[in-house]
Amino acid sequence: MVKKIVFGCFFLCCLGLGALCYLLEKEWVNFSQLGYYSQAKPSIVLDDEGRELARFELDRRDPVTYDKIPDIIVKAFIAAEDHRFFEHPGISFKGIIRSFLVNFYHGRVVQGASTITQQLARGMFLYHDRTIWRKIQEVFIAFQLERQLSKEQILELYLNNIYFGQGTYGIEAACRRFWNISLSDVTTAQAATLAAVPASAFLYSPLNAPCSAKKRRNVIIATMQRLGFIGEREALKAKDEKLVVLDSAQGNPIRLYIIEWIRVWAESLWGREALYRQGLRIQTTINSDMQTAAEKSFNAVVAKMNKEMEGNFNGGLISLDTATGKIRAAVGGLNFKASQFNRTFQAYRQMGSAFKPLLFAYALERGVELDQVMIDEPFELELANGQSWAPRNWHRRFEGPMTLVRALTVSNNVISVKLFLDLGIPEVVSWMRRFNFKNELPPYPSAALGTIEATLEETSAAFNSIVNGGVLIKPYLVEWVKDCWGKKLWMAEPKSTRVMSRTTASKMINALSHRMELNKKRTKDGWIDAQSIGKTGSTNGAATTWFVGATPSFTTAVYVGRDDNKPMGSRVYASATAYPIWLEFNKAILHPKKEFYIDPSLHSVTIDWVTGQSGNYTSVLGYGDVLQKVAILKDL
Repeated sequence: MVKKIVFGCFFLCCLGLGALCYLLEKEWVNFSQLGYYSQAKPSIVLDDEGRELARFELDRRDPVTYDKIPDIIVKAFIAAEDHRFFEHPGISFKGIIRSFLVNFYHGRVVQGASTITQQLARGMFLYHDRTIWRKIQEVFIAFQLERQLSKEQILELYLNNIYFGQGTYGIEAACRRFWNISLSDVTTAQAATLAAVPASAFLYSPLNAPCSAKKRRNVIIATMQRLGFIGEREALKAKDEKLVVLDSAQGNPIRLYIIEWIRVWAESLWGREALYRQGLRIQTTINSDMQTAAEKSFNAVVAKMNKEMEGNFNGGLISLDTATGKIRAAVGGLNFKASQFNRTFQAYRQMGSAFKPLLFAYALERGVELDQVMIDEPFELELANGQSWAPRNWHRRFEGPMTLVRALTVSNNVISVKLFLDLGIPEVVSWMRRFNFKNELPPYPSAALGTIEATLEETSAAFNSIVNGGVLIKPYLVEWVKDCWGKKLWMAEPKSTRVMSRTTASKMINALSHRMELNKKRTKDGWIDAQSIGKTGSTNGAATTWFVGATPSFTTAVYVGRDDNKPMGSRVYASATAYPIWLEFNKAILHPKKEFYIDPSLHSVTIDWVTGQSGNYTSVLGYGDVLQKVAILKDL
């Protein structure tokens, strides 16, 4: 038995040793590709009509050889990234053991131990997915690089391929981009600034994050002093040097939000080398004319708000093709250079009253009709924590009986809460899941007022399901990607799901049209050349104001708010912030001659705005709007 165990162990050791030898000798890297820079082909991003929207190309026309790299640059990067670079064989065994234990504990890769050689291996030859196998590949490629190249050659490749943000690669190009100087003229502080970037071009690039870049720069300067690379006097002088960079954002500062989203997406699938060197063609759904109109409308209103109210307001806009879910325009913020946070896809904000159309749609699904009367009156709820809560309307008044169609049009909070409770909190929470919001509707009465947090993308898709006959379509920005030879590498596969009946969608289109008819009568500067529906939304203290609306061709959502989510003020309303952006955008774009689809099984009934009685009546809204007729759709 002992002999069998010994033999088995010996066999496994031999097998493991053989596998290790194979992995060490395997040709992981094609070194003939390392000098391929001169043949790089830019990748072109196209709009929906095939026009060039942007291009990804290496901003590194003059790669530098190692003998042209100043010693202070080498010292700065060694201090920042890899203290023992000139001593280790490509990997840090101590770091690997530490990261292995941490990663083993978490069951996934959460911490790296990358040397400069490993970073080069990952950046040039591997995808950026965080997996154990990728880490293993990285180690063996690092070993092969160390065997085939000198330390100086590795550093040369590494320093010529670092990404510094906004399409800038390599230290020479970064010097031109940041300071318009040659690499040979950098100061100690500038060298440390360059060395700060590899950890994260998003967090530490002086182009978009000067504060965090300066903090990391000073940490690196202190490390350089500790390692004996510079003296105390030079360190103090470098820390005192102001961090000033050129205004180097290229192109439209708003449109860059779309371009950056595409860059991150494409790099995650094909890697940086393919995107910047292999001439991909990326067909987007963006319409350039609509995008220009969106940027102009958004900038005009928000910039004016910031000037007049001395605030720091921002927000975003997204516009979808109603039938397909294609994103025709997207504004991620006011200025990409000031903040790369993409508010179209990344900002989760409370929906406020923009949630109410989904609540009322569920009521219709449950058999409730829009002429049903409920009473707007004071009432209190006893909450699970023992406290009481009394919902209030935005104008602090109670208006008594009214139809549900009026309650939706005037955005009555009290009736919305009553309806929410009548339908059942668990049932409404379950209903909301079908719209694929990342966050779940909170199971509390206040959720009736839109406390769920959602992105512009999610909100527009949910609202668009009403316009699209009850079918939810996941929005998408890229249609296909081809290589330089025309071979398709990727193609969008639109996903759609029915979330409500056609009759419910038709009734909601009708219900959401009344407010727009009133707005049309008020507007003196022209109106949209199309039918329209819409809903405002506002959260407590106007931390976020929304307008979500649609024409038969395009569904567009807009929000305005501070990035810190602080209230904009008690006198700030969606009707004066998000709505004007939506209106000006829709006035500026071309709307095809279409009408909303209405289920032919429904018929129109004129009712009293307050009592719900059928007939031709005149009723007055609580704040002075007069409606001669209120037509709703009912089943035959």
